[in-house]
Amino acid sequence: MADAGSDSAQDVGSEASTPSSSKRVTSLLSVLEISVTEPERRTGVSAINMKETYTVYLVETRITDMKSELLPEIFTDETFSLWRRYSEFELLRNYLCVTYPAVVIPPLPEKKIHMMWQKLSGGEDKFDPDFIERRRAGLESFLLRVAAHTQLSQDKIFHAFLHLVEAWKETVLATGYQNKKIYLILRTAQMDSRLKTLNAQFRLKNPDRRFQDLKNYSSELEANIANLLKIRERLAERLYGIHKIHANYGRVFSEWSGIEKEMGDGLQSAGHFMDVYAASIDSMLEEEDTYADALKEYLYFADALRSICRKQELLQYEVEKLEDKLVYLKAQKQQMEQGVDVKSGFSLKGMTTKLFGADTPEIREKKIQQLEEQTQQTEEQLQAAKWELSTYIDRSLQDVERFKRQKVRDLREIFINYSIMQIKLCKKGVSLWNNTKECFTKM
Repeated sequence: MADAGSDSAQDVGSEASTPSSSKRVTSLLSVLEISVTEPERRTGVSAINMKETYTVYLVETRITDMKSELLPEIFTDETFSLWRRYSEFELLRNYLCVTYPAVVIPPLPEKKIHMMWQKLSGGEDKFDPDFIERRRAGLESFLLRVAAHTQLSQDKIFHAFLHLVEAWKETVLATGYQNKKIYLILRTAQMDSRLKTLNAQFRLKNPDRRFQDLKNYSSELEANIANLLKIRERLAERLYGIHKIHANYGRVFSEWSGIEKEMGDGLQSAGHFMDVYAASIDSMLEEEDTYADALKEYLYFADALRSICRKQELLQYEVEKLEDKLVYLKAQKQQMEQGVDVKSGFSLKGMTTKLFGADTPEIREKKIQQLEEQTQQTEEQLQAAKWELSTYIDRSLQDVERFKRQKVRDLREIFINYSIMQIKLCKKGVSLWNNTKECFTKM
């Protein structure tokens, strides 16, 4: 466990170790522009020799300061572009999650559209143009968030993702991150099964209140955003229907104008404005989709927060397990020094003593020495585990605070822009109805 603790502690990252160093580090985004453009559908052969169709995205970078010390050596061209599949974005994020467990890793866009209004049912098709465009925007947002993070943006695998055309996957796998991931998954799964059991001995004795609150907050954040998206889905569907049914007004007015002389022009114009009103909802809902996707990103950020909590619980469990082991070893040593046979049960002790006699002083001394060695080793492991836990708590809470500041800025902007958009829609509706009223007035 001591080795695993050392590796995991290094995984947390060294850039944020001191306040002064965190102030000096600036994100890569300050000297580099990143965009994801031109989704392209391709056909190839999968790993199991099956024909497959997939989408690739053009990742473009442009250096804004070629002389900056922040610029990695791999970036030699002012502009560069390469193609990446969604699966490669997934690989990058998996690597970041394992390598930086104390960081709130940005989420990727969803694989299938959820909580969207009925008109976008075409999103069930992963090659639907609207769905592909939404995914493109989400992938770009993911890269921008990584590049804006002072620690993640310094990662060499991330740099290679932006600039290494050939053998990027092999470069990621060569880091051995999969072994770390398997270790974390197995240990977390083992701990979760114990935490969920009704037996109190498998629960954390001293859970950290801060992470308990963070876990509760992540669930509440997820629930609130999910409710907002569901309400928006219902409203969008109703608004779409209400606006589109006004096209029937336009059709009726246009047909009616054909049989009227004095009223014809007014009815024809009114019909035109009703058609414009019916069509106005399309652009509004398209704009609204961008705000819904931005909200949905924070829906998936909630899981990233829970991952932070799961890692802390794992480290806390290791500390408590070592503390229990240390207490047990010290009790054994004390009993041995007092001449009590710790290996024998309350009923077996008398029987074994009668049959074989008690341990000789030499054997007892050897057992005490072994217990002392085990106790010393456990104390060292406990010290390393406590240091790892303390370091993880400091760094993870620091990044959680960064995330919260980012969340407030983003959600404020989303809600303000959404409100402005609704005001524009209402003003446009009022303007169209005023024009329609003028048409009727002139009849």
